Amino acid sequence: MAYWLYKSEPSAWSWEQQKAARTKGTEWTGVRNYLARNNMRAMKIGDKGFFYHSNDGLEIVGIVEVCALSHPDSSAKGDPKWDCVDIRAVMDMPTPVTLKDIKANPKFEKMSLVTSMRLSVQPVTDEEYLEICRLGGLDSPPRSPG
Repeated sequence: MAYWLYKSEPSAWSWEQQKAARTKGTEWTGVRNYLARNNMRAMKIGDKGFFYHSNDGLEIVGIVEVCALSHPDSSAKGDPKWDCVDIRAVMDMPTPVTLKDIKANPKFEKMSLVTSMRLSVQPVTDEEYLEICRLGGLDSPPRSPG
């Protein structure tokens, strides 16, 4: 199974804006890092991920899912090397999970959010996903397919 974490500054794109897009979802544009782009190219329809407020908040506030596979990023002005996926909101995190909580938990010492702070689209292991969902108050979290 594949899980992901998407970082966004709430002043640029917030969880509330993501939820307002409803089931249509939105392009996750503006990523200009090759590793983050490659992470998006590896995503499958239905993969779940965390929506993380960076800079202001520093917390996981919701769960999203991939609703369109990697395609040219419409904000890249025709530059073919940049892709994006479309994501849609699935649910709020009942209790936001803060970066401070994550850094204090030894189960996350190898998590990309701790080791690769600047990467805007990151992989999350199955174990990390389930533990963050537990910390956030989700006993039966939505799962990625397959």
